[in-house]
Order: sequence, then C-alpha cells, then structure tokens
Amino acid sequence: MMFAEAISFLIDALVQPFAAVLLFRFHAVWLRAPMHNPIGEFIMALTDFVVLKARRYVPAIWGLDTATLALAFAVELVYLVLFLFVQGYPFEGFPLVGLLAWTAVKLLKLSVYLLIATLLAEAILSWVNPHTPLSPMLAAVNQPFLAPIRRMVPLVGRVDLSVLVLFILCQLILIIPVAGLEQATQRLL
Repeated sequence: MMFAEAISFLIDALVQPFAAVLLFRFHAVWLRAPMHNPIGEFIMALTDFVVLKARRYVPAIWGLDTATLALAFAVELVYLVLFLFVQGYPFEGFPLVGLLAWTAVKLLKLSVYLLIATLLAEAILSWVNPHTPLSPMLAAVNQPFLAPIRRMVPLVGRVDLSVLVLFILCQLILIIPVAGLEQATQRLL
C-alpha cells in the first residue's frame, strides 16, 4: 500500500508536470509568445532534449508545433497508463480507444488550467511588478482569449473585468463540457 502510494506520488510529481510543460511550450509557440525570459528559457531547456529530436520525425502541420503536442500527448498517455496500473486496473483487452480519448480530454483540461495559471500570474505581476520580463510572454498567451471579452465587457470605472469573466468561463468549461467528456471517456475504459 505505501509502495503504491509512493509510486503514485512520483508519477503525479514528475510525469504529469512534464506533460504540462510540453503542453505550455506547444501553446506558447502557437501563440508566438516570446520565450526570452527566465521561465521561457527554463521551459525550452527542460524540453529541448526531447522536442528537438521529435521534430526530426514529426513535421509541423498548419504551422503548429505538432512534435511538441505529440510528445505532450504521449507523456500524458504514459501518465494515465501508469496511474491506472498503480490503482490496480485489470487492463483486460487494453482499452486503447478509451485511453486515447481520455488523454485528449486530459490535455484539454490541462490547457484550461494552464490558461487560468497564466491569467493569475499576469494579474499578480501587473500589481507587483508590471515590467517583469515575464509580462510579454504572459500577455501573448492571454491576449487572444481576453481580447474578445474586452470588446464585449466595458470597463467598470477604470477596472478591467475581462480577466474575471475569463476565469468564470474557464471554470464553467471545466465543470460542464470537460467534466462530461472526462466521464464519457472513462466509460470507454
């Protein structure tokens, strides 16, 4: 029991965060976020060893960094298989379709959580240190999602409520469609 708990902890602490870092790198490249800052350089240094090799075999499609996305998908798939194995899942007939679908939904969920984290980081840094080197990267990641909301939600006084509205939308996305998709994919297992 304690051994399974320790293995589960290591999987949660090492494998899934690496999938999240790869997924953030994919989104940052897609959104053309400048990575010349301490966090961006850390992400690149941490993932270059596998991303640069994968790019030799996985071409970019529609200008997207598909090699990094494929790696994030593969790491998340390994995470889910290990998670189920530690939980004692019987793996009768190896439910590949269910695992692939669940992996896609987990990446969608992780993407929403990454957006929430970048919004929170940008909001805090705007109060504490608005000229930090991280600001351009966070703005590049968040602006495509904030811009349509800013066109619809006017300033209240001189307060921009678009970040709050996006937080609420992200939570609703996690509660309704993502949770429903996650339940549906788990039934395929």
